[in-house]
Amino acid sequence: MISVQNATYLVHDQDEALKFFTDALGFVVVQDETSPDGAWRRLVVGPPGGGTGFVLAVAPDGSPCGWQAGEDVAFFLTTDDFAAEHARMVAAGVHFREEPRHEPYGTVAVFEDLYGAPWDLIEPPRPESAPQV
Repeated sequence: MISVQNATYLVHDQDEALKFFTDALGFVVVQDETSPDGAWRRLVVGPPGGGTGFVLAVAPDGSPCGWQAGEDVAFFLTTDDFAAEHARMVAAGVHFREEPRHEPYGTVAVFEDLYGAPWDLIEPPRPESAPQV
């Protein structure tokens, strides 16, 4: 079996990004290590309970941050309680570009990261319960 452990997410400032990912998105710190000489810091955040995380890496000067997919959504956060997550994120200052909508693939709304790039918050539809035999 193969899976994605982490993905690099370029940021201008690691502490600013850490605040966004933990306070606004509800992620947790998975790793935060600085080299003895202070030359580098490895900062990884991920969803509570595990899953693919983000290495918050400082972008080289002049590099764009947050626009990994251009104008398209690059990252899709799933939840089993859309209403609660949406309300928590709004209270934390996350800007949603639209009101939640219902699609065949679930309840969804596009929000912006700290650089204005689009992400999706999605609650997939619950599977129909199996018929009783």
